[in-house]
Amino acid sequence: MAAATPFSPTSHHQPRSKSLPTRPHPIILQCNQHLANLEASDASSPSSSLLRHKLTDLQTLHDCVEKLVLLPFTQEVLVQEHQEKWVDELLDGSLRLLDACTAAKDALLHTKDCAREVQSIIRRKRGGEMEVAAEVRKFLASRKVVKKAILKALANLKTTVKKGKFCPSNKDQQTVSLVNLLKDVQVNTLSTLESLLNFISGQTQSKSSNWSLVSKLMLNNAKKISCTQEGDQNEFSKVDAALQSFVLLTSKPESISNLQNQLQNLESVIQDFGEGLETLFKRFIKIRVSLLNILNH
Repeated sequence: MAAATPFSPTSHHQPRSKSLPTRPHPIILQCNQHLANLEASDASSPSSSLLRHKLTDLQTLHDCVEKLVLLPFTQEVLVQEHQEKWVDELLDGSLRLLDACTAAKDALLHTKDCAREVQSIIRRKRGGEMEVAAEVRKFLASRKVVKKAILKALANLKTTVKKGKFCPSNKDQQTVSLVNLLKDVQVNTLSTLESLLNFISGQTQSKSSNWSLVSKLMLNNAKKISCTQEGDQNEFSKVDAALQSFVLLTSKPESISNLQNQLQNLESVIQDFGEGLETLFKRFIKIRVSLLNILNH
């Protein structure tokens, strides 16, 4: 049997794929399907469960991309086009993916370490509320550092892979379609990582709701604060609110109980996100190494 090629002779009666000519290689079909699944799961206000699902989709997609890069056709295109601008953009995009993934992992690790310190002091019950309050203030200060780092990472993402189709007139359709697929993968991956970074920073509440929360805290209205937190789907912003609640409210025992619950929920989310990002990071490394090896031969 002849070796599989990315594209067989076209037929006018065959349905066309999203990005590529008729009857593309099965791996290309799989990449397009995984990419479509990722795009379909998009949401303006993501929850931790949705982001976990999207991280899983990204892992599956990049497993497929890793195989796509190793196809003879893909390697041939990369070698022939190695001096073209889109190749440089592809390599730059692969580096941006690693940077964004690293920023998210660092933010999770920093938050997890500080959260565990607070939980440890609560469990030990040494120094009473004063010691817990001191550790809570340290956590709040560390969260400011995390959010600042995330803002910097997000700013860097704004100048990454350019959106828009690659459609030069001097390229064959197979090459154009392949390039667009690889670009779409990077753009959508970066978009998901951007959503994740925003989520870790706790940016899900509007400014008005944040001011409302501060107002309620100053009025020591614990019941309303609890309702605000229940309506928030972001475990990171819930912990931020619980920390502020503990510092500003006088009902410390109730605040400590709420804080413990929120920290436990947060630890579970951090664990899931961390595992997903670590798997993705390894995929990104493999794909970048494959690209560099092909271009350097």
